[in-house]
Amino acid sequence: MLNLADAVRQLKMERDQAEKKLEQLNAALKILGTLGGASRRLGGGQTARKKRRPMSAAARKRIAAAQRARWAKWKAAKRSK
Repeated sequence: MLNLADAVRQLKMERDQAEKKLEQLNAALKILGTLGGASRRLGGGQTARKKRRPMSAAARKRIAAAQRARWAKWKAAKRSK
């Protein structure tokens, strides 16, 4: 039973050390995330997303018409083969 108690105590010590290391890593990441510049280019940190511009109904109609024309052209080429 003594060996089991020693093993449990050892595991608890290792867990505490791992938690301390994790806290240190989180602190380092937080500091690096606030620096900006290089971390944003590398994909780290919180970056603001660009706001999407709304599309007008007329623009959607033009895009839809152009896509329908492309489909029609593709289907006509497929039929002629």
